Amino acid sequence: MDALLSLHRTSPRLVVGLMSGTSLDGVDAALVQLDGSGTPLTMEAEAFVHVPYAESLRALIRTTTVPDSSSIQDVARLDARIAEAYVEAVDRVLADGDAARADLDLVGAHGQTVCHCPEPTDCAGEDVRATLQLGNPSTLATRLDVPVVGNFRAADLALGGQGAPLVPYVDVVTFTDAEAPRGLLNLGGIANLTVLPTGGAPDEVRAFDTGPANMVIDALAARLFDASHDPDGRHAASGTPDHDLLADLLEGDYFRREPPKSTGRDDFGPEYVDRLLSAAQSRGLSAEDTIATATLLTAASVYQAYAQYVRPEQSIGELIVSGGGVHNDTLWRMLEEAFTPIPVRSTADYGVDPDAKEALCFAVLAHETVNGVPTNLPSVTGASARTVLGSISVPGR
Repeated sequence: MDALLSLHRTSPRLVVGLMSGTSLDGVDAALVQLDGSGTPLTMEAEAFVHVPYAESLRALIRTTTVPDSSSIQDVARLDARIAEAYVEAVDRVLADGDAARADLDLVGAHGQTVCHCPEPTDCAGEDVRATLQLGNPSTLATRLDVPVVGNFRAADLALGGQGAPLVPYVDVVTFTDAEAPRGLLNLGGIANLTVLPTGGAPDEVRAFDTGPANMVIDALAARLFDASHDPDGRHAASGTPDHDLLADLLEGDYFRREPPKSTGRDDFGPEYVDRLLSAAQSRGLSAEDTIATATLLTAASVYQAYAQYVRPEQSIGELIVSGGGVHNDTLWRMLEEAFTPIPVRSTADYGVDPDAKEALCFAVLAHETVNGVPTNLPSVTGASARTVLGSISVPGR
């Protein structure tokens, strides 16, 4: 208890935020100095690193996300193993920021999602919403001898929400504009869109996952080109999207579902890629045409979601983009074409590293957990009330 009270009183705090997303490529770690709370919060980024997963670890995580190949033993062991990967990422970002574990006040760790089931489903006679992120916070806290906040999604799910997206709170406190509504788009494995009204009233914020971003593109790059991703979108650039196949894909169940909604590998994992490849092959598409179609699917599904669920109520003045997708030149061009005349910009134009944004977000969310500040947005997740997110693990040594 003394450790928690001391942490609560500490200001400013040096915090590491950790994010490992649905692309399964590794761990993003951001070292940031945080002070204050809510819109007056100040954030000074000190360092950012990306630590790739070892191929054997990536393969095991991928296997564990597929029900037919998962085992409870692997889930239990991965919970500890991913925590060790997080320890490495924390040490790497501390070294990059010329800091030590003793300087660190707090870690916020989203965890590696292996299952996200936000819709109520019967389990032993009771409807439940569930999610599972691996990378045990208590293991991480004990190994680092630093308090850790993890398990961010569960409280929102318990209140009937989707447990995602969680980034919009940070969008509100860092990107709200007094003059015009803004759109914030993150292109990770999944694409998620936040729309901030003028002035950023939290109960008017809209946000939801629009569908796949890099997840399907990366999977196709692996199968068609034996590559981890499509560098700069060059394979897609040399192909021609099949608009008939695209139209069929955009009729999929998830795209027709109204917000609040969230998604992941359960909807757009290996089985989805199998179906897309089969449809492409039946139409005689080349490898380049197939990945071009999947790349356009990301851009088109983002714009379709905006046009259907956001624009009827308010139009955005600009779209500000973060995540690994900003490096895909073909995807970027497709987004610009879809949103014209709305300008598409990178968060880098506003002083935020687009690769670091999600890791920075979980540093902020952990900081606010310790402050006792609710950070879910019911207008986004569908929860019945606002609540403090995350569980705090304190080392016992």
